[in-house]
Amino acid sequence: MDILLLGIYAFFVWLIFFKFKWLPWNKISMAIVFTIPVVALTALILTLNVVAPSTADVRVVNKVLQVVPQVRGRVIEVPVEGNRTYKKGDVLLRIDPTPFEAEVKRLSSALKADQARVADAESQARQLNQSARAAAGKVGVVQAKLDLARKRLKEHEELVGAGAGEKFALEDARSTVAQLEAELQSARAGEEEVRQKLSAQSEGEYAAIADARSRQAATQAQLDNAKWELDQTTFRAPADGTVVNLQVRVGTMAAALPFSPVMTFVENDQEMLALYQQNELVNVAPGDEAEVALKTHPGEIIKAKVDSIVWANAQGQIAQSGNLPTTGVAAQTPNRFAVRLKLVGKSADMLLPAGAIGDGAIYTQSAKMTHVIRKVFLRVSSKLNYIVPKLH
Repeated sequence: MDILLLGIYAFFVWLIFFKFKWLPWNKISMAIVFTIPVVALTALILTLNVVAPSTADVRVVNKVLQVVPQVRGRVIEVPVEGNRTYKKGDVLLRIDPTPFEAEVKRLSSALKADQARVADAESQARQLNQSARAAAGKVGVVQAKLDLARKRLKEHEELVGAGAGEKFALEDARSTVAQLEAELQSARAGEEEVRQKLSAQSEGEYAAIADARSRQAATQAQLDNAKWELDQTTFRAPADGTVVNLQVRVGTMAAALPFSPVMTFVENDQEMLALYQQNELVNVAPGDEAEVALKTHPGEIIKAKVDSIVWANAQGQIAQSGNLPTTGVAAQTPNRFAVRLKLVGKSADMLLPAGAIGDGAIYTQSAKMTHVIRKVFLRVSSKLNYIVPKLH
């Protein structure tokens, strides 16, 4: 664009000094003619670089997923083709599920057995507690009978002492009391025996229940993992995107190795980044208008706006180490900062090629009258993208 401006300026100089000769062509006019474009272009460029900064490094960046199976097995189906687009949820790969289905069935049976062991251990514990309660109840019954027999014995002793009772009934009452006392001792001995047995067996029973429940929980965890592995035998598209670098074929053994992906999936979700020198962004703010001219779209201006500025780069990070930071013997060239652009208007629905590069400009809220010059520059640059300067 600067060449175009110089050409227009030269044309007017030719008209004024040579065609119509309105002014004389001498040393003074020559100095003025050559000084004006230098000063004017310098001032214009310096102003534009602040109020409408441009960059020759605009990049289209897509999210890329390296497809690595989570389980090991033989590939039985690859229902996709390379360089084709697919929707989220579409099947990209199937691994033979036979061994995983068998493992799920085995663990399901083992879980039922563990559940039966837990139920049996709990049943034995309930029976032991019922025996203890029965022994305690028997002691209570005998104690109640003995209390009643002692009361009757006392009544008979009072009647015999007053001459109104029979000695036979008194002796019978005493015999009954003695018999019940013997039964009470026997019942208490039986209760104590049951308690001791309960105490001895309770620890084992509770331990058996705890062990059975622990085995059941472990089997359940293994079953959940086996079901997850079975589900992983089918790999689906995580988002809308394109399959590229398809290497896997039916019959291939796939493994869960990070450095051995079977295909690459490029998601449609993409970002446009414009890289600027650090002092070019002094007036740039989110929401500012932006335009981009990509080399893949010659002659076309893509409308955008500033979404955000990534105020961070690698120079702002020092790796954790036991050594002191290395500052170097010379000053480093300042890294650039990335500006994230968001497509707007008709350009919002465009699906751009991942890795496309081009030129871009941001129009700040300052000196809006000069923005038209930057827009002309960018449109000329876009038209120049039609030119392919190579000889082969």
